[in-house]
Amino acid sequence: MNILYLLLPISLIIVLLIGAALCWAVLAGQYDATDREGATILDDDDAR
Repeated sequence: MNILYLLLPISLIIVLLIGAALCWAVLAGQYDATDREGATILDDDDAR
């Protein structure tokens, strides 16, 4: 039972850090142009 006093706060801190990293990535625009970047591989821009 004593281990729960240690593991619960540690797990909550980890969850908050992951949530903060996700919010930062979304607000910084990391997920804005996912469709365009996926389509660039299909473009035939090879200059020979």
